Amino acid sequence: MMRHIVLTLGLLLGSTAPLFAQDNSDPAQPALLVADSVFVEDSDRLVATGNVEALHDGIRLSATQITYDRSTNELQIEGPVRVVDQSGTILTADYATLDQEFQNGLLTGARMVLDQQLQLAAVEARRVGGRYTQLSKVAVTSCQVCEHSATPLWQIRATRVVHDQEERQLYFDEAQLRVLDIPIMYLPHMRLPDPTLKRARGFMVPSLHTSTLLGSGIRVPYFIPFGDHKDLLLTPYVSPKTKTLEFRYRQAFVKGDIQLTGALSKDTLEEDQLRGYLFAEGEYELPRGFKLSFDLNAVLDASYLNDYNISSQDRLLSEIKIDRVRALEYTWMDLAHLESLREQEDNDTQPAISISFGSERRFYPSSIGGELRLTGVAHAHYRYSSTPTDGTDDDTDVDGRDVARFNGEVSWRDRWTLAGGLRAGVSTHLWLDHYRTEQDDTTDDIVSAATPGVAIDFRLPLQRTWADGGRSLVEPIVQYGWVGGERPNNPNDESTRVEFDEGNLLALSRFPAQDRREHGHQVVAGLRWLHKAPTGWTAAMTLGKSWRDIEDTDFTRSSGLSGLTSDWLVAARYTHPSGLSLSARGLLDEDAEAAKAEASATWSNKKLDLTASYLMLVADPDEDRDDAQTEWTFETTYRMTPYWSSNYEVRYDLSDERLDRLGLGLQYQNECVQVELAATRKYASATNLEPSTDFDLTVALKGFSTGGSAKEYRRTCAH
Repeated sequence: MMRHIVLTLGLLLGSTAPLFAQDNSDPAQPALLVADSVFVEDSDRLVATGNVEALHDGIRLSATQITYDRSTNELQIEGPVRVVDQSGTILTADYATLDQEFQNGLLTGARMVLDQQLQLAAVEARRVGGRYTQLSKVAVTSCQVCEHSATPLWQIRATRVVHDQEERQLYFDEAQLRVLDIPIMYLPHMRLPDPTLKRARGFMVPSLHTSTLLGSGIRVPYFIPFGDHKDLLLTPYVSPKTKTLEFRYRQAFVKGDIQLTGALSKDTLEEDQLRGYLFAEGEYELPRGFKLSFDLNAVLDASYLNDYNISSQDRLLSEIKIDRVRALEYTWMDLAHLESLREQEDNDTQPAISISFGSERRFYPSSIGGELRLTGVAHAHYRYSSTPTDGTDDDTDVDGRDVARFNGEVSWRDRWTLAGGLRAGVSTHLWLDHYRTEQDDTTDDIVSAATPGVAIDFRLPLQRTWADGGRSLVEPIVQYGWVGGERPNNPNDESTRVEFDEGNLLALSRFPAQDRREHGHQVVAGLRWLHKAPTGWTAAMTLGKSWRDIEDTDFTRSSGLSGLTSDWLVAARYTHPSGLSLSARGLLDEDAEAAKAEASATWSNKKLDLTASYLMLVADPDEDRDDAQTEWTFETTYRMTPYWSSNYEVRYDLSDERLDRLGLGLQYQNECVQVELAATRKYASATNLEPSTDFDLTVALKGFSTGGSAKEYRRTCAH
């Protein structure tokens, strides 16, 4: 017969229904058969030869010949045989005997491929119940096996492997792990998830960890899913110096999610003491557009996070926040707790607990034009100490000071375009402040103030288009500002660190909190320049300086705002389509010496990810910094080949002329394995009292659910 003859095996089973008049509601549909030649022998045997394809219930089978015997309800299939099910699992064989629904049978010279990743080669395979595939004398690998390299990098040999298609699990009997065909490990029984299962209960990829503080140990994660919306990861970490159980719990809700991360340890660093930490974070959508978010952090002793290389934090901030953002409104409530891990700081004298409420609304009244803003903020913070004086005889700080304040603001602003393109803007402000201070002998208990303010600015944006298509913008800016009244006798408890940058160049008050405001007359001059080239690179620069009639003694030397004249604010950035990005910011005094400077550079392409940063701060006793601080940081990832990559980290303290941190990592991965080696050296510093060196080694066999996907690095036999 001609190719593309289509028959149904159901005709041989005595079905009297016409070929194209089948009842589609019947779940047991007959199989479709396509072949070059189809004929019937003795009315009981159907023989199909030449490019044979059969389709039944989502399973596609191809072979050189299929013989169906109605008396035994068996298919005898001559290879090469290829069976593909709905999940994409491929089963090949030299010869097969199957039932008419392809659910049960025996295949010899079988090979199964799961999710185009994991290969299982066996002497024979048996299909049972349409769910299980039992393979005998099996070799399992996800490595590409070619004729010129018949030995894979790794393989698992087993006397029997059972694949549960429904649970997507692989069960091994007498399993032997081989690397380059050399036996490495033996397990009598083993279970692994197949690559199609993304969240499988069981052991994950272990890692080796060596530390000068904790010795050499091993981490063996165990993953426990609870349905599709929550899971628990338990990671025992055992070494001669520590017994640790790390954990991570995650749960997703319809309107939010939470994650708990922590550990408990018994080690030789702190004898007879239980050590550990707990971090909790999450968010949840509340009614009427509000959102709840929290980030809670706790540790049993101050050095635990550093000893176990968990985090470099030296102050733990726990926070619960409820907020709502609308087009013309922002409302929030914040409850926070601060715990310092620094040896030189006493938590009893730190503002440990704080609470804030606030709301800001905007209106656009048609009667007067412009924008009207109403803002109200209530804040309080509490110290555990009850001492109303300072134990170090420094009258700028008080050990037990507790503060509560309310700050309200009514402001109106508008902007116009004048002749010649000159832009003019005005803003008026009225601040209503009320402060209550307890346990502080140096200030008044209760003070209130009403403070007016006004600002007028002029801008002249000048734009030019160059002959090559590039565009430049130059915008000089001048602003006059005035804030009336005098500073009340309330403590400076929140605004001790002031930053002078592009964001507050034109602000009437540059203090970070409302317990301080600038007063008097002030003039600010600035220049903004921006250029965009047709080739895609952009550059920008901002210059700024301020002059005032009253010196504010609450501005520190390194703020750049002390005295009647501020330092020059200089900020610049540059980006290029090649992946290069540069930025720099600094404060320059009258002698062009920097009081504060920072710079960063990033370069990212297919081969390289580079980040470099520089930070310089002058000595400033008012900010508890007796010596200048200067630091370089480099972080680099270099992809040497499609399979090899390395990463480097260097942090160097220029002031002390010493290394602060040094890290090196090397990674190799192909279609069947991923190996990561990392080494980190942390040197002694103010927050890290004891230097340490850590080594980590992780080897993951790819192709299983626990080891990651093998598809991205799939090679061909030509390479």
